[in-house]
Amino acid sequence: MEPGTLLYDTATDQVGEYRDQSGPYAMLRPVGGGREWQAHPSTLRPATDRERLSAGVRAANDRSSWAVPPNPDDLSRPPWPVPGCAECTELGGRRETALVAHDHSAATDANVLLRQHQRAEHQP
Repeated sequence: MEPGTLLYDTATDQVGEYRDQSGPYAMLRPVGGGREWQAHPSTLRPATDRERLSAGVRAANDRSSWAVPPNPDDLSRPPWPVPGCAECTELGGRRETALVAHDHSAATDANVLLRQHQRAEHQP
């Protein structure tokens, strides 16, 4: 399987972008980004045109909900990059890379840096 292939996971009823193999499992990421999940290959099939379109529309709607920058003081969930901001995107990518590598310390470091950046650049 090639990275970037869109697959439908029947176990979770989600379309995901194939990222890599981890032991016997495939690593998938939601269309538009987000936390990866493991899927057993027996629960995967190629996504239909309708499923790919639906996942793309959902991702676009999620991006549009960021019209107001996230509050970096909200510690109840990880910060997400502000669309169009190169530094936010880089720090978000650093966090995702750390999570894939199961390096939770580096993921936490990226979250801290992302919150600091958002406080400095994206708060009025």
